[in-house]
Amino acid sequence: MATRIRGTGGTPGTRPASRAEGGRPPLLRELLLVTGLFLVYKFGRLLANGHETAAFRNADLVWDAERALHFPGEGAVQQLLLHGEPLIRAANTYYAAVHFPATIAFLAWLYWRRPAHYVWSRRVLALLTGAALALHILVPLAPPRMLAATGLVDTARVYGPSVYGAVPEADSMANQFAAMPSLHFGWALMVAIGLIAATRSPLRWWWLLHPALTLLVIVGTANHYWTDALAAAVLLGFALLVVPTPERPSEQSAPSEPTTAAPDAPRQRTDAGVVPIGARR
Repeated sequence: MATRIRGTGGTPGTRPASRAEGGRPPLLRELLLVTGLFLVYKFGRLLANGHETAAFRNADLVWDAERALHFPGEGAVQQLLLHGEPLIRAANTYYAAVHFPATIAFLAWLYWRRPAHYVWSRRVLALLTGAALALHILVPLAPPRMLAATGLVDTARVYGPSVYGAVPEADSMANQFAAMPSLHFGWALMVAIGLIAATRSPLRWWWLLHPALTLLVIVGTANHYWTDALAAAVLLGFALLVVPTPERPSEQSAPSEPTTAAPDAPRQRTDAGVVPIGARR
């Protein structure tokens, strides 16, 4: 982005965009911030470990509430994926392998091509993640794959691949009782919203397929309830309200260079009207 000014030297009529105008922030600082966000996500979840009793009690409440509100059964989605082993393996792989790489690629592309939208998206994701971690600690929740009342299959353990340890209480890599809200869905939804906001292509709405597919996967693999995705969407909505949205990129090219018209020649009044002095008759 450049702002037109009158001046000399360098590219005529332009100056570099300032930070306030959407300039790219320092790369090293951003790498540290994003790495810090990732570490908070990974290790902050561990603070909720050791609350298995409360997690299963809350899971019973969520499951009963969904049935009372006539939510669609998570089992119906799982049955669709269980029609073929390659399909359920693909769903497990999507759950395990797409979450972080897609979000990192999203932030990297925005940083390079849409710096103002990058800063906005990074702030929204940080706020969403912080709120989600607080809820993970306050409301530990066992996922549906652990709840016997659901009758659902732990597809990752049965068919693979799995990102969780076989014994949740001893899993040092992640807190398996942090089902609500689903950051898988919250981050995927923000990726779609961020790309829609930062681009002008009429095909940009297809990015909504990412959160839609993520929702299908997290429910069908029995890693999350519908309520987990709903909670993530609500938290994301609040984050989007709090963080100001940058201006959309313009489809129009920069305006042409202003031209300075030559001063009008002196004129004199004649019987034929006003004509420039020196003009031939």
